Amino acid sequence: MTEDTRLPDLEPLWMPFTANRQFKRSPLLFQSAEGMYFTTTDGRRILDGIAGLWCVNAGHCHPRIVAAVQAQAATLDYATAFNLGHPAAFELAGRLTALAPAGLDYAFFVNSGSEAVDTALKMALAYHRARGEAQRIRFIGRERGYHGVGFGGISVGGIVSNRRVFAGAMLPGVDHLPHTHDLARNAFSRGLPAHGAGLADALERIVALHDPSTIAAVIVEPVAGSAGVLPPPRGYLERLRALCDRYGLLLIFDEVITGFGRTGTAFGAETFGVTPDLLTVAKGLTSGMVPMGAVLVDRRIYDGVMTGPEQVIEFAHGYTYSGHPLACAAGLAALDVYRDEGLFERAAALAPAFEAALHSLKGLPHVIDIRNVGLMGAVELEPRPGAPTARAMDVFRHCFDQGVLVRITGETVALTPPLVISEGQVGQLVEAIGRALRAVA
Repeated sequence: MTEDTRLPDLEPLWMPFTANRQFKRSPLLFQSAEGMYFTTTDGRRILDGIAGLWCVNAGHCHPRIVAAVQAQAATLDYATAFNLGHPAAFELAGRLTALAPAGLDYAFFVNSGSEAVDTALKMALAYHRARGEAQRIRFIGRERGYHGVGFGGISVGGIVSNRRVFAGAMLPGVDHLPHTHDLARNAFSRGLPAHGAGLADALERIVALHDPSTIAAVIVEPVAGSAGVLPPPRGYLERLRALCDRYGLLLIFDEVITGFGRTGTAFGAETFGVTPDLLTVAKGLTSGMVPMGAVLVDRRIYDGVMTGPEQVIEFAHGYTYSGHPLACAAGLAALDVYRDEGLFERAAALAPAFEAALHSLKGLPHVIDIRNVGLMGAVELEPRPGAPTARAMDVFRHCFDQGVLVRITGETVALTPPLVISEGQVGQLVEAIGRALRAVA
């Protein structure tokens, strides 16, 4: 039997984060995937340099995760999480909190990183209200931060293009720390940049401006991912933690991208030695197999909200698909794979070779910075005058034509491959970028 490669009608779908008209004139569609590779509808194999979208950490269609989801679908397809439950949700919560930094003893399940962020913000408000500080309603995000696309997430987020259209409809009382991208002093850093820890001290100015007693929480990504892979300057997160403690502010780490091995440990909090009060995850939680996210919560926050009569709902929040049985099955299987195949350790061991390969691109046309931490890397390009992102998009297309998938974010080419990637495949990815840079120069 021959495979039907006819394309469906593309017009009815409004695609997310896509130039829809351009795409539909020249579509790129995947038909299947396995391990490190996608296969397109016209039969080309594409080496995945971005783990799907920062999420397929165990590689595509991992047989153990596939089998777990198939078995669960045939056993219990759905169970409400409101006043009822199923065993896998409790088991996964236990596995996650055991993996998390000490003190993050509770997990609240959601369906995406965006939902995890909005949930964490609401938890911060609920905690302060329960302890008699209901005036703490402000949040502090960071310029160039990405925290999903809910109204809470874009409010604390700092990517201008994501906020512009919705500027009049976001959460009030939000302020932003400066971003940490210091091209003048930190260009071509290997690992954490040397300069910029003092940027955390901007929190002092914001606290003085708004009064610390009105601020609920500070939210940052340990490594800013969608902004173009911006590792934290040495000492920056430690200073931010100390300032939050000084003023009674909760610290939220958005680890939707950095969680589950991306930085060489289970979480960026572990890699950088800083424990937040709330930690959001998604993406790698199920290795991208089924949509799922979670908020990992400090025990004192959970205990603080557990007030009032026992029969009354303490936290009026949740989703129809919180702790969905198929997602829990995928999450448990993914955690098994990460453990049994040593994928977090593999990422840490491969990181030096990844760094060396990536920095070999220094000196190629229009490369103005290269950044890396763990298995996250970025090559920042000089923009074309009057044509923002055009050079990077040309690199993306040229790489795809070579059978390699990279991620474009602004003027940056990003690499975040599955943790199962080989050193040879790292070389293939970087060589493709090098050829593309020369071709579009």
